[in-house]
Amino acid sequence: MSQAKNQNDTEKHDLATVDNGHGELQREFKPRHVMMFSIACAIGTGLVIGSGSALSKGGPGSLLVAYISVGIAVFFVMTSLGEMAAYIPMSKGFGGYATRMIDPAFGFATGWNYALSYIMATPTNLTAAGLVVRYWRPDLNVGIWIAVFAVVIITINVLPVKNFGETEFWLGLCKVIVMTILILTCLVIALGGGPNHHRTGFEYWKNPGAFSEHLVDGPTGKFLGWWACMVQACFAYTGTEVVGITFGETPNPRKNIPRAVKQTFWRIASFYVVGVLVLGMVVRSDDDQLLGATQQSTSAAASPFVVAINIARIPALPDIINASLLVFTLSSATSDIYCASRTLYGLAKDNQAPRFFAKTLKSGNPIVAVGAAATFIALAFMNASKSASTVFDYFVSLVTIFAVLNWIAILVSYLHFRRALTAQGVERSALPYAGPLQPYGAYYALGVCFLIMVFNGYDAFIPRFTASTFVLKYLGIALFGLNWVGWKLYKRTVYWKAEEVDLVSGQRRQ
Repeated sequence: MSQAKNQNDTEKHDLATVDNGHGELQREFKPRHVMMFSIACAIGTGLVIGSGSALSKGGPGSLLVAYISVGIAVFFVMTSLGEMAAYIPMSKGFGGYATRMIDPAFGFATGWNYALSYIMATPTNLTAAGLVVRYWRPDLNVGIWIAVFAVVIITINVLPVKNFGETEFWLGLCKVIVMTILILTCLVIALGGGPNHHRTGFEYWKNPGAFSEHLVDGPTGKFLGWWACMVQACFAYTGTEVVGITFGETPNPRKNIPRAVKQTFWRIASFYVVGVLVLGMVVRSDDDQLLGATQQSTSAAASPFVVAINIARIPALPDIINASLLVFTLSSATSDIYCASRTLYGLAKDNQAPRFFAKTLKSGNPIVAVGAAATFIALAFMNASKSASTVFDYFVSLVTIFAVLNWIAILVSYLHFRRALTAQGVERSALPYAGPLQPYGAYYALGVCFLIMVFNGYDAFIPRFTASTFVLKYLGIALFGLNWVGWKLYKRTVYWKAEEVDLVSGQRRQ
């Protein structure tokens, strides 16, 4: 018993360290890199393409309410992470906080869940990139473009982190510009400024209506339509928390981490909420183009913004948007490998993955972890078959539930962090960053995430039970539970009491 306790004490001390020396992760992200990374990572195909599917299922009212509800929850996830990271910045990802605040077994499950989510997201976004190009060249196999783009994103991830940050900065800037143009274009169309001079305003909120029926008729169908929008909103917001991975490579974390977190609110308000609001003003939820396009789900034709531009009869712009979607998907795939590799690195540093994943170049790049994450790009070639869209949907279902579990892990870790502060007499005023409305916001976000986790697979039971859908929607939960329980039984890890949580090691004054 004494030996086990000493082992856990040693492990606890090791987990508290912050790596910043030769052969470790380097703090070479510039403040502008972190700022743009925090904005760009959340803007992806889920917003530009997936929102069309949600609009067709739930209508503009359901879409807006869902994006606001989930957006508020994600904002509190980010402020929860920001409080912990500004107080104790770590280079071991979200699993490191779960290990330190709760239990090494919970950290093991969290770390591997996050690694799996981005391992699965990489082939998903690469497939989307290949199908975007197929919009122009349907005669060429998607696998050709997957191979070409794979070389590009792997090369970017092998660069030193400052070069990676610079690349993502410019890709992210392109995303911001494109989204701004799309939102303004939709607003102009809604006000009658398009070539067709049709002023729609909120016309489509009245006919066909703000809330659409989904799967069944009546009030139940409208409720299911709203819930479909809630689930899709989770996929759209996936990646918002990615900026937390950069905290281990961010200089002056006490200053730059709060700044990155605060940008979350403006990102949510500006791009997500305003974006779906103007979208619901210019596209009918029962539009044939929208309903037909969403079945493809990974080409420019599937974007509701393209539908809006086609309705307004604006020439040439659909091709421009398609090129922009290519930037969206490639940027997302690049950050996917970055997140997966840094998570594997953190797991290795915590002795929760093979130690060779912690090997780094002199530049601080965890090259072995990058190579391991890149290996799973091979899964993308599954989508080169005729069932490409079906396999893509499988990946999307897995990524969504992984994302919700990631948010839950962050929130639970934060609530344990707050409990430890109280137990050890640390005043909240001593924190370098204190999020608004906490911890009440964390409880709200946890409630939303828990409901989505449990009822994410509603469509597996309506109108009849579908085993394949059920497995896809709940496989992530089973893997998380098995990892948690299995590691706890294997290592006999100790659950940290509030008085035992280490709140001292690893603090930085700048």
